Amino acid sequence: MAIHPRTSAALAATLLCSATASWAQQNGTPEAVASTGGVSSGERVTVTGRISTLPSLGGFDTPARETPIAVNRIGASDIALAGATRLADLVGFDSSVSDAYNAAGYIDYLTVRGFVIDNRYNVRRDGLPISGDTAIALENKAAVDILKGTSGLQAGTSAPGGLVNYAVKRPLARDHGQAQLQWSSRHTLLGAADVGGRFGPGADFGWRVNAAHEQLRPELRSADGQRQLMAAAGEWRFRNLALLEIEGEWSRREQPTQQAFSLLGDRLPAVPDPRLNLNNQPWSLPTVFKGRTGSLRFTHLLWGGWRGVLQAGTQRLRTDDRLAFAYGRFDPVTFECNPCDRFAADGTFSLWDYRSENERRRTDAVQVEAMGRAVTGSIKHDLRLGITQSNQRIDLQPQAYNLVGVGNVQGTAVLPSDPTPYDPNTNRSERSRELFVQDRLQFNERWTAWLGLRHTAFERRSVRTDGSRATSYDDGLTTPWLAVSMKLSPEVMVFASRGEGAESQVVPNRPNQYTNAGQGLPVLKAVQEEVGVRGGPAALNGRGLQWQATVFRITRPTSNLDACANLGISPCTGRTDGDVRHQGLEAGVQWASAPWHMGVQATLLDAQRRGSAVQPELNGKAPTNVPEQVLRARARWTPAALPGLALQGVLSHEGSRQILPDNSKQLPGWTRADAVLTWEAPGSRAQWLLGVDNLTDRRYWREAPFQFGHAYLYPGAVRTMRAGVLIRM
Repeated sequence: MAIHPRTSAALAATLLCSATASWAQQNGTPEAVASTGGVSSGERVTVTGRISTLPSLGGFDTPARETPIAVNRIGASDIALAGATRLADLVGFDSSVSDAYNAAGYIDYLTVRGFVIDNRYNVRRDGLPISGDTAIALENKAAVDILKGTSGLQAGTSAPGGLVNYAVKRPLARDHGQAQLQWSSRHTLLGAADVGGRFGPGADFGWRVNAAHEQLRPELRSADGQRQLMAAAGEWRFRNLALLEIEGEWSRREQPTQQAFSLLGDRLPAVPDPRLNLNNQPWSLPTVFKGRTGSLRFTHLLWGGWRGVLQAGTQRLRTDDRLAFAYGRFDPVTFECNPCDRFAADGTFSLWDYRSENERRRTDAVQVEAMGRAVTGSIKHDLRLGITQSNQRIDLQPQAYNLVGVGNVQGTAVLPSDPTPYDPNTNRSERSRELFVQDRLQFNERWTAWLGLRHTAFERRSVRTDGSRATSYDDGLTTPWLAVSMKLSPEVMVFASRGEGAESQVVPNRPNQYTNAGQGLPVLKAVQEEVGVRGGPAALNGRGLQWQATVFRITRPTSNLDACANLGISPCTGRTDGDVRHQGLEAGVQWASAPWHMGVQATLLDAQRRGSAVQPELNGKAPTNVPEQVLRARARWTPAALPGLALQGVLSHEGSRQILPDNSKQLPGWTRADAVLTWEAPGSRAQWLLGVDNLTDRRYWREAPFQFGHAYLYPGAVRTMRAGVLIRM
């Protein structure tokens, strides 16, 4: 992928100015590049001992607790302890995160602060954009970062709610190796290895390899499958000035998708056997995700503490998406549905043979940036400026979406298949160029201002696979961010911020329905205001109290395109149609006093639709599948009398949520408890684990996504046992 000439020129000028200014200061020498060596925190190579080659997901080289941006970092040790193998398994780590159509065997979706994040624009891998429309393995990830709120500063075009970033495991400062074996109920078996080391003069070369294979035999029936991962990372430190890093991964996941349940007429049914999968036809095929992803990063230290970073990454995906898809109740002759957005009252539904084979997605990105410090008068600046260019391309084939008969919620119907690909799909391509600048202005020991600005220019194209409905849309947008923080004491900080996020939409090119078919709508800018306070020591270190509370409000404009499509409104003029407002409170506390370590998070959310002229009956209504309150609690006990033993309990509560847009049906709240016991004998290299998810085997409806104009219900999984051993070499 080529960088635009103007991008290259601007970048060269940026780095030249940074280097010239640093040389002119004549106040320092280049500092050495060093690697951290801790097992849990040593997944990232650092420069000058403290500053990492990349800033945190928030974008500032400042500890997260001192930054007025809400970012939750879930480390590799917590991921392993939870037995997590996919993004959806990490929902329980944050009270502002919940499920959004998270089916077994399918793509992961998250709701953050009540908004479903966009897998095309809101997913990053070591800070570079990737597509989330695939299965992403976690065995080679050092951490998963979740940014909460609008992300126009970090991502340009993106849906409000937040960002997800996968941090890749990098070589450590020492030789290491470990092997993991884990078993879970109904004989799911996982084997994984993580090995690495250093060699050469001064141990300048580092390497790391991760591998995993899992036979999937979940409690959910008709969902057996398998997955594999191979990943490698290497680095070269040279001349105490620079660091070259390269890494790549190959992954494959093959597993049938879980088909959801739904309302039965006007009735919310009792929770059925959670093991029942309605995607159980004899012709049901697994959904297959294949991915190849890699990146190269070059960090060079300049004079005066400045550094330049060049990153390039690529992702190539192939997907076979297949499902015996339950949707509404259609008359096969008149093709009229009754009902359309749920199953029939007698428990029957129309079943469709859906197959979208050989989907191909490619994302390429290049980012160049300079970071460093400067002083103007009495103000200290931490500066970051750079340019990102990314290309996305989605190439699809005609898909099968064919009515094959009537199914039932007992899962006993056996129907014929019809895989003929009659239905055209939509191919898309996009190029974006982003210029960003950030500055942390420290006025004194108490007051700090935070400024950021990102300008994005993009070009989007789409066309149906039969050559029809072509659209072309070019535009630009600027997303500013501003915050002020004050330290009331060395351990207490208050802050306020205002930021924007931006989305763009193109009216479908259907002249028979839309009067402005194929035209781009004005950029939809979401605005977030946030006020918060944090307190406690920088680290608990076995004893202490940390706490935080944040009040936020996000206002997101909406268009009438979904309403026109779902309601069949014709003629329709695509335009902005009111907004949605999400406001809430996030609060949390962590406390440690040996042998206890406990943490509690809670989120209260008030979300509603406002100002719609197309669907005024929805004004004042809450969005679907967004819980009104969420509580996450964890407690870990490590008794001194039994060294190496640890018992952790996890409690998750999610309040009631709306099933339908008109708020006429609600899903009750639920509470679930999990437990994990680990044991590592003193001097031993083996850690044993025994875990139980859904300890009380509670039956509950986990979530109620309203997707594709249809209400769906997913039950919580049954009680699941897991056991494993981790051996360090």
